[in-house]
Amino acid sequence: MNTDDKRLDEISKYLSYVLRHEPQAIDLCLDTEGWASIDSLIAGAAKNGRHLDRTTIQAVVANNDKKRFAISDDGQRIRAVQGHSTTAVRRKHAEEEPPEVLYHGTATRFLESIREQGLKAGSRHHVHLSQDIPTAIAVGQRYGKSAVLEIQARRMHQQGFKFFLAENGVWLTDAVPAEFLGTLKLSF
Repeated sequence: MNTDDKRLDEISKYLSYVLRHEPQAIDLCLDTEGWASIDSLIAGAAKNGRHLDRTTIQAVVANNDKKRFAISDDGQRIRAVQGHSTTAVRRKHAEEEPPEVLYHGTATRFLESIREQGLKAGSRHHVHLSQDIPTAIAVGQRYGKSAVLEIQARRMHQQGFKFFLAENGVWLTDAVPAEFLGTLKLSF
């Protein structure tokens, strides 16, 4: 990874932190849909010793492989697409019918608890699910030795559970009870 890529990756992590979890760390105001003024983001970051500019922010948004961020049509606001833990944000995603099966990447050390309690959103607003195994593997590897859980999403939906699809292709649901966890694909 070259120096520019490393810098954009560092800024992406910083944007995730302030736009998903701790906007108050830089006195940033998010509306209920997660939007924040880009000018306020730049000013708040500067007060905390981080230099951001519109060009850099646009590069982070455009080049983020997970499409974690969106800029408003008028170019004045930015938001994290999903993954919020801050109570200020209550995104309203359109309900969608999920595919037959979705996947959740986790670390093997969490499997016993998940088998007992199912998947819970924890500090985030939703459980995040992917439509393919490689993405789930990559997510799980962030937390240790990866395991992939197969979720019987269509069956859940038929029993009244709601699913939402974020703009970046991440499937969201409030929780996944243990009874809907299918085959475990271990050790990636």
